[in-house]
Amino acid sequence: MTDAPAPGEAEPCRRLYRITGADRESFLQGLITNDARRIAAGPVYAALLTPQGKYLADFIVVPAGDAWVLDIHEAVAEATVKRLMLYRLRADVAIAAAEGLHLHRGTGAPPPDGWADPRHPALGWRAYRAVPPGPAATDWTAIRVANLIPETGIELIPGEGYILEAGFERLNGVDFRKGCYVGQEVTARMKHKTDLRKGLAAVAVAGAAPPPGTPILTADGREAGVLHSRAGDRAIAFLRFDRAQGALAAGDAVVTLA
Repeated sequence: MTDAPAPGEAEPCRRLYRITGADRESFLQGLITNDARRIAAGPVYAALLTPQGKYLADFIVVPAGDAWVLDIHEAVAEATVKRLMLYRLRADVAIAAAEGLHLHRGTGAPPPDGWADPRHPALGWRAYRAVPPGPAATDWTAIRVANLIPETGIELIPGEGYILEAGFERLNGVDFRKGCYVGQEVTARMKHKTDLRKGLAAVAVAGAAPPPGTPILTADGREAGVLHSRAGDRAIAFLRFDRAQGALAAGDAVVTLA
């Protein structure tokens, strides 16, 4: 008898749903930022956008036999499922809570029943099991900050900002060749016709730790951005690049581009 894989760590803020139905691939293909045809081969990271191209939600979709698993942050889970189902019309697709399924995660190479996190190698692996995971022990915030990986509800706020400003191209979260999806025209225009003037950046922080959401100001008091996740003397910030020059201030802390 083969021993069961060691339990992974919990990520309590996530919710899991099963996507079933013969039309699930074509259904998602017209809605999400990544190519749904790739899900058969492994997890795909993607987003759902407004028609104006602004971020609404991000998630991972994972193959699971005759269904897919939607792995999504609880802050946007219910609203996202409702929005997806508004597009269903007569498509043969259903989305329901994945009762009895648990997310496990860990660093390093994935176990036999796991998948590499599609966003970045530093995020390790994810597995979906019928048994609960162990407690969280890894400093995932430090990993995210070190690798400039945004988190839903912190750097990624529904209705605010665009996925290219948040680094989705670098994080394998958008496909520019798949064809149309909601918000595709704006995203493609930003990719091919403009230089990003705002976006997430790694910064160094010296001084007392201000809370996430603290404005970052220039020496003459103009707002240059917002400080988000912090780990030690490094943080993720959303910056206006034309103003992010020299020493900046966030509360009593000094902020500089890392």
